[in-house]
Amino acid sequence: MDFGFRCPVILCLTLAVLASVLADLDDTLMGAPGSSVRLSENDPGLKKALKFAEDRYNMGSNTMHVRRVSKILSASKQVDYTIMNTETEVCVFEVWDIPWERKSTLLKQKCQPAVDPKPVETNKVEFLSLSSSKPVEETEYLVELLGQFKEFMVRYNRTYSSKKDTERRLRIFHENLKTAEKLQSLDLGTAEYGVTKFSDLTEEEFRTLYLNPLLSQQTFQRSMKPAAMTHGPAPPSWDWREHGAVSPVKNQGMCGSCWAFSVTGNIEGQWFVKTGKLLSLSEQELVDCDTVDQACGGGLPSNAYEAIEKLGGLETETDYSYTGKKQSCDFTTDKVTAYINSSVELSKDENGDIYLSNPTCFSLVVCPQFYRKGVSHPLKIFCNPWMIDHAVLLVGYGERQGKPFWAIKNSWGEDYGEQGYYYLYRGSRLCGINKMCSSAIVN
Repeated sequence: MDFGFRCPVILCLTLAVLASVLADLDDTLMGAPGSSVRLSENDPGLKKALKFAEDRYNMGSNTMHVRRVSKILSASKQVDYTIMNTETEVCVFEVWDIPWERKSTLLKQKCQPAVDPKPVETNKVEFLSLSSSKPVEETEYLVELLGQFKEFMVRYNRTYSSKKDTERRLRIFHENLKTAEKLQSLDLGTAEYGVTKFSDLTEEEFRTLYLNPLLSQQTFQRSMKPAAMTHGPAPPSWDWREHGAVSPVKNQGMCGSCWAFSVTGNIEGQWFVKTGKLLSLSEQELVDCDTVDQACGGGLPSNAYEAIEKLGGLETETDYSYTGKKQSCDFTTDKVTAYINSSVELSKDENGDIYLSNPTCFSLVVCPQFYRKGVSHPLKIFCNPWMIDHAVLLVGYGERQGKPFWAIKNSWGEDYGEQGYYYLYRGSRLCGINKMCSSAIVN
């Protein structure tokens, strides 16, 4: 199919989930991951954070007097500083400090009259039965939290085995809400984070059930020949969905088979470009019959392309339907509907011509657990390009509200993100987007 210009691409990406904002950033600054370290009043970082919090407090105050801290009740260092300031008020400040960028951000400020001089425990969470003895503010918060959790359970059809398990999931849900709030405050794009169908899972559970650890093991990748560069003007935006080259969003379920979905999506797009016919191809064929990759345990696109060549092609989704678990190989040559001739590695230049030439396969580090909508632009510290663990399909690019983006088709169902799609900021090589780029070739 000839479009008369250099066509944009459908890209298959490999990405890793956004790290928790409470991750261990520096062993010299923190204890165990997720723990906090008490600080002395003479700590230089504490003094800096204290001065920053004071300034922000006074800037936002409409009183005629400048207020200063008279006593530090408690201070700790994690990703943030927690500082208690008492004179006529007790205040809790959370300050995000990035020394190498000379940047500080006030994440939280909460003040109340200094009635009780006891330190405020900012990291302590208790889920107790409601009673009249609980403070009104805490009771109202708990009621709101329980309401959100109940709504989550109904919406995503969640049931738990016991009261103990329900309470555990509630605690995880609460911690995930706090993580989503911090991600929201630190995102540089227009993304919205919050409750998703993964909100009752720990980060470890989420990675184990849905992600692909093999993608970060680049030593396992098959060597691929480089793709030829293309030339010519590209349109300012392109969306393959509008041109019939993208099948509906699929759901890999609790199986780390994202690598198979990204590869079949890539071939679906390539087949459409060559024949004008859109097919929904079988991921289960790869899960069952690719003897190099590890089915639900993960795989690599480069291996999958080679497996498809050896098999002779792919059956359709209808003929070889998805089950979300490994079975014995039931491939039939007579049912092959699409094939590939070879595969290539793409340029590592995110803005290079190759990104706009054909349907292709990518890798990067982010498809956030709590992403809901908008253009995601995480801080680089939260998407380490060497921790790639999720494969997806790039179907277009463009701009929203002044934010350039890549449109990414995920394989977690239509109830993730924007009808199954994730939008990532384009142009800064974010999250390792230029690290693993490949495509099947159909002649």
